[in-house]
Amino acid sequence: MATPVKVYGPPVSAAVSRVLACLLEKDVPFQLLPVNMAKGEHKKPDYLNIQPFGQVPAFQDESITLFESRAISRYICDKYANQGNKGLYGTNPLEKASIDQWLEAEGQNFNPPSAVLVFQLAFAPRMKIKQDESLIKQNDAKLVKVLDVYEKRLKESRYLAGDDFTLADLSHLPNTQYLVNGTDKEELFTSRKNVERWWGEISSRESWKKVVEMQTSPPPRSA
Repeated sequence: MATPVKVYGPPVSAAVSRVLACLLEKDVPFQLLPVNMAKGEHKKPDYLNIQPFGQVPAFQDESITLFESRAISRYICDKYANQGNKGLYGTNPLEKASIDQWLEAEGQNFNPPSAVLVFQLAFAPRMKIKQDESLIKQNDAKLVKVLDVYEKRLKESRYLAGDDFTLADLSHLPNTQYLVNGTDKEELFTSRKNVERWWGEISSRESWKKVVEMQTSPPPRSA
C-alpha cells in the first residue's frame, strides 16, 4: 500500500480544504496533520523548512515538499493521473489549458473578493474583530462582476472548463461554501440560475461532503 501523503493545516482553511478535496477526488491516501497557528507552530523552523512563508497548507509526498494549494492540486492530478477522477485536470493539452484558464480566473478574479468577504463576514465576528463595511461593499461589487461572467459561461457549459467537473470547479468550493452557508451573501449565487445550478452540483460531490464533515470533526484525520 502506498505511503499516505501528508497535509499540514486545519481543514477549516480554504487552501487546506482545496487540497483535501483534490486528494479525495483522486483516491490518494493522506494524513492530515494539525498545525496550531494560535500557538505559532506555523512559524517554527521545522515547519518553515517545508512552508517557507509560514502558511497552510504544507504538503509532503515522501521526499517531496510543496506549498500553495493550487500547485499541490496540479501535482496530485499529474502524479496520480491513472486513479480516481482521471479527468480532474484534463487528459490532453487543450483540456488542461481550459482548466488552467479558469483556475487562473478563480485565483486572480474570484478568490480575492470572496476571501475578503469570507474573512469579514464569517471569521471576523468569531474573532471579535470589527467588520470593515467599506471593504465589504467594495468586494461585494467585485464579486458581483465575476459571478456575472460565470453566469454567462455556465449558460454555455455545464462546468467552467467544459462538460465535466474539474479542478477549475473544485477550487471554488472552499470560499463559496463559507459565503453560501456562513454569511448573508448566499443570494449572490442563488439569484443567478446557472451559477446556482453549478454550485448545487459541485457542492454535492461526495469528496466535498467529506471535507465539510472534516471541518466539523476533531483532528487529526486520515483517509
